[in-house]
Amino acid sequence: MASLRQLPKISILDKPLSKGRCEVNISTYALLFSEIVQYCQNRVLSVPELQAKLSQMGYHVGQRMVDVLFVRERNFKRETKLLNILIFIKTTLWKNLFGKEADKLEHANDDKKTYFIIEKDPLVNKYISVPKDKGSLNCAAFIAGIIEATLVSCNFPAKVTVHWHKGTTFKILFDDSVLARDPNLEGK
Repeated sequence: MASLRQLPKISILDKPLSKGRCEVNISTYALLFSEIVQYCQNRVLSVPELQAKLSQMGYHVGQRMVDVLFVRERNFKRETKLLNILIFIKTTLWKNLFGKEADKLEHANDDKKTYFIIEKDPLVNKYISVPKDKGSLNCAAFIAGIIEATLVSCNFPAKVTVHWHKGTTFKILFDDSVLARDPNLEGK
């Protein structure tokens, strides 16, 4: 009788990293995000401070998302043009975070430095009930932090704020250096 060779067991560490979609249960997400909001709320005294704290936490997430997305989606190639990075955020970043594109990307009529990303019903606001004493709270400040980190990490210095307008609007105000640099890139 021939002896059977035993194949070595394959460890999870031997398997390649997945590029597939990692779906997260919406209940788990809602619980985790509500804990984040409560954690921030217990460390601040006002709504603006709470939004700033959420934005700061989102900034850390955004810094890590940039590297992952450019490795997976773009083969290490970063965007160099202003409009391309905004489209990247509206489509690729949004799809990876929320499973769909953002609703709109708009440019301000009166200011070349200002752009808007509009999301009618952001996922972070869907499962949060805001108390009456904190009526102006917009938990999408977390997403604003992610957007700002993405832009800054890609060398597009900007300040991103969140506003209640047409649902939720993320106002992106770019630094003057970005506008001065972008026309020079058109010739390349």
